[in-house]
Amino acid sequence: QVQLVESGGGLVQPGGSLRLSCAASGSIFSIAGMGWYRQAPGKQRELVADISSSGTTSYANSVKGRFTISRNNAKSTVYLQMNSLKPEDTAVYYCHRSQYSYVRIPPIGSWGQGTQVTVSS
Repeated sequence: QVQLVESGGGLVQPGGSLRLSCAASGSIFSIAGMGWYRQAPGKQRELVADISSSGTTSYANSVKGRFTISRNNAKSTVYLQMNSLKPEDTAVYYCHRSQYSYVRIPPIGSWGQGTQVTVSS
């Protein structure tokens, strides 16, 4: 059974940085596509960034140039480095492990419990 545990969320001022981590267990991590989604109050969950098993990355237009997704297969962990944070980045961020080598739309796979990111002065 796949388990995903996110960490690193919190309260940060506009312009600040956070790094989210997602530790996976219960499956072969290196063959799976991984993604970070977020959901703000009253909005649908949206894909923020994803990384394939081969390391190909993609980003939502709203975070390009500010966020970086990466993975460490030896640690079965995926990261989301978030810089130049804005109030509109406030949301619950969810880690997703795809059943495929890439993140499909709509997503098919497992989810973490989520971690809150709040950007506010």
